Amino acid sequence: MSDKPKVAFYWCASCGGCEETVVDLEEKILDVVKAIDIVFWPCAMDPKYSDLEAMDDGEIAISFINGAIRTSEQEHISKLLRKKSGVVIAFGSCAVMGGIPALANLKNKKDIFKRSYRDSPTNVNPEGVLPQTETDLDGCRLSLPEFYDTVYKLDDVIEVDYYMPGCPPTPANLETAVQAALKGELPEKGAVLLPDKSLCVSCDRNETKPDDITISRIRRLTEVQADPEECFLAQGIICMGPATRDGCEYPCVKGNMPCTGCFGPVSDADQGARMIASIGGIIDADDEGEVRDAVSAMPDPAGTFYRYSLSSSLLGKKREER
Repeated sequence: MSDKPKVAFYWCASCGGCEETVVDLEEKILDVVKAIDIVFWPCAMDPKYSDLEAMDDGEIAISFINGAIRTSEQEHISKLLRKKSGVVIAFGSCAVMGGIPALANLKNKKDIFKRSYRDSPTNVNPEGVLPQTETDLDGCRLSLPEFYDTVYKLDDVIEVDYYMPGCPPTPANLETAVQAALKGELPEKGAVLLPDKSLCVSCDRNETKPDDITISRIRRLTEVQADPEECFLAQGIICMGPATRDGCEYPCVKGNMPCTGCFGPVSDADQGARMIASIGGIIDADDEGEVRDAVSAMPDPAGTFYRYSLSSSLLGKKREER
């Protein structure tokens, strides 16, 4: 039996991009697997839940769990991994803050099922059948996980030791975390494994940011030819850099796309509230009508300011079933 530290990866409600981060280690993954024994990774291996259940408690050194908690299966396996693991890392923005799946908390299960299975123009469902947790078919009972009314971040259902936001985290973030764990150099429990400063601090466009920005109107990226060197906010384009944690090396900005905030807030901050305050401080308007005109090009404020952080935000959840 291998005496290398055992590591697990698990995928809850997410797009799968966090799994790509592991693959994107490229040849470095060979160094990683020399040092660790990956014992549970449903995306790339074929383990059974019974294999996980058969492990001793705490047998897995580190579990990286990505994705939000949307179903009873995701909650069950997360709790099982918690029991079997010494360290659990919430891996990616969906696990840390709810991520894009958490925007579904602006609706409820009934509305989502109605749209997905009855009203969508591509559906053919004349009997209006909806998913059931138990169904009898040809003498057999079939079961599906329960779809929750609320999207939860991981630490709503289990204790989390460390947090690594990002949509997805970068391969460098992952490699650093694994190496720190192997060397016993992880920080104090509960830490976010990234710098506690805003993206603007390291962004090289920060030098073009005026000390006193004033804009008369927010512009959508499709309305203008964005200057590839100038601060987006100075151009009137929403960039979440002032309210977003550093650590991604800002590939979006380098590609002339503004930051959308996937690394979440710095410590003790509400990302959306901080960004709304930043925007409020630079809009040149004297009355409510001018403010309304200035922000008219922003049709989805919740999706703009809380794209990745709704489950952990002051705005919170529209409804909660737990």
